[in-house]
Amino acid sequence: MAQSYSYSKIPSSRIATFDVFSVGLTKHHVAAMLEFDVTDARKKIREIRRSGTKVSFNAWIIKAIASTLVQYPEAAAYLKGKRELVIFNSVNISFLVEKNVNGKKVPLPLLIKSCNTKSLYEITREIEDSVTLATSSSDIVLNKKPTITERLYYFLPGFLRRLVWKIMLRNPIFAFGKMGNVSVTSVGMMGQINGWFIHRAVHPISFGIGSVLKKPMVVDDEIKIREVLNATILMDHDVIDGAPMVRFIKDLSTKIERAEEL
Repeated sequence: MAQSYSYSKIPSSRIATFDVFSVGLTKHHVAAMLEFDVTDARKKIREIRRSGTKVSFNAWIIKAIASTLVQYPEAAAYLKGKRELVIFNSVNISFLVEKNVNGKKVPLPLLIKSCNTKSLYEITREIEDSVTLATSSSDIVLNKKPTITERLYYFLPGFLRRLVWKIMLRNPIFAFGKMGNVSVTSVGMMGQINGWFIHRAVHPISFGIGSVLKKPMVVDDEIKIREVLNATILMDHDVIDGAPMVRFIKDLSTKIERAEEL
């Protein structure tokens, strides 16, 4: 009996995803799988929306991350050589947005610059605008048209494409301007999943935002049903040690669970 099958062409923009994964495997990332109680934050967001103001849950997470990183800038620093860190005063976040490219849904990064100085509403607007932004198979970053050199990237053999990423990462200032120093991807908006995913990234710190689920938690010595966000954080052990990592995560958790920045 003849086998039935079909071929499906991979969008060019997916090639960059393959390369990021390959280069990300060489990074010395430490993964933390966390739960954040976002009950109060979600309540505040619903109240803000009822007042007629648009506010995004993902935008609030981005704002909370950026404002915490200002206190721990070394967590988002790039390693230059073997003995030097390049620490930035701003937080540029690459946020993955799922776009329809030639009939297929693919993730493309939206570079949101200076998140630490932008308001929650400005970040929300940038994310919303990216949803309606026209894209092509040659786009690498959503909010800028690719240069001729960047268009040629897709025609290079794999080892040369990965070399491009490695060269860029050796120039932290260039990398910061092109892709930021933080990445955030939110798979939770695709559907509720009771678990975590371990992503890959080339950034010094990255966040995988999962689903918000109702779970029993101990609050004031009582078991209550709360809205809990599953999240994974990758932190580069080459740029930050374990103790500062824990302090950063603790302060970020406090900011999120107190619904700050809302």
